[in-house]
Formats: sequence, structure tokens, C-alpha cells
Amino acid sequence: MNIVIIGQGGHSKVIKDLIRNYESYKIIALLDDKFEDFVSEDEVFYGPIASYQFLINQYKDIKFIVAIGNNKTRKKIVETLNLEVYNYTTIIHPSAIVSPSVKIGKGTVIMSNTVINADVEIGNHVIINTGSIIEHDNKVSDFVHVSPNATLTGNVHVGEGVHIGAGATIIPNVFVGDWSVIGAGATVIDSIPENITAMGVPARIKKLVGGA
Repeated sequence: MNIVIIGQGGHSKVIKDLIRNYESYKIIALLDDKFEDFVSEDEVFYGPIASYQFLINQYKDIKFIVAIGNNKTRKKIVETLNLEVYNYTTIIHPSAIVSPSVKIGKGTVIMSNTVINADVEIGNHVIINTGSIIEHDNKVSDFVHVSPNATLTGNVHVGEGVHIGAGATIIPNVFVGDWSVIGAGATVIDSIPENITAMGVPARIKKLVGGA
């Protein structure tokens, strides 16, 4: 499979290493708007994001992954590309433990040493980061980022674009509203509205996302 990685930051480095675990995957391009020109080096193309259309015209078997950790930026790029869902690939680290009943969307990345248990639904363009645990019957919506070592216990529903900080814990049957942020190390015992930042143990609402 020929893979185009969009984004050339720290998150992209991790995804590149992940892809290299699979002999059947070949990185053919790294696209980022920090590149002004479209060039080829060691059989890999480098160029601005707009170069994606050239690659689609050149390759038949080609898949994309948006390797950007910021949820809003990742969504904006996906909307700008306006590709069909099947143009994206899903990448799962070999060390991840994933129940056969799990449903995982396209453009999603499952990092090393994660555990995803029975009947979990994970949307498109989600990041399940290193060492995180997604327990049974969770629903994780599109463009979510679950940071390293976070734990979602059973029957948690995470709305679109939510960022769950490193080491956070969400207890069973909690809902986290769209585009909210759960601070690192927080323990969420009550449902959280959309567009809210919540921090602490137990988690308390601190501010509207983007507010003062």
C-alpha cells in the first residue's frame, strides 16, 4: 500500500515509525505547507499539501493519513482535501490489543501498547495514543485525541473533537461533549458539556474552550 502522510511534526514522526512495522506499507510522500516546492528525495516526495492531487493522478493504490495531533487542524485539513472516506487508511500498531468486535473508522491511528476492549466504536481520524485503555462499549467520535495512558472505562461516550489529556480517567456512563478538553491527570465523574475545559480530581469545569 502506498501511503501519503500529511503533516511533518512530532506526531508525524511517530506515525512514520508505526508504518515501518509493516512491509506491505510504503511511504511515498510527506506533505506539509512548510514545504514550498514539490521535490523527490530517496523515492519519497516532499511538498505542500496541495500536491495531493498530483499524487492521486500518479498512483492507483494510494491512501492518506493526516498526521496532525491538533484536532481542529486535522478536521480542517480533512475538509479541505474533500476526499472520500475510503481514500484514508487506518493504522494499528502491532503491540495494540484490539477486540475483534471493535469498529474503527478510516484515518484513525492506534498507537503502541493500547488496549481496546469489546464493542467499542471509534470514528474517523481519531488518535488513540500510546498506552491508553478504551474499555468495553465506549463510543469515540470523529477527530478525538485520547492522549497517552488515558483510561476510558465502560460505556463512555466521547463527542467529536474532544481532547483527553495524558493520564486522565473517565468513569463509566459519562458523556463528554463535542470539542471539550479534559486536562492531563483529571478524573471525570460527571458528564461534561460541549466546548468546555475540565481539570482536576474530580474534574471541574474551568472555562469555555477558546474563552478567556
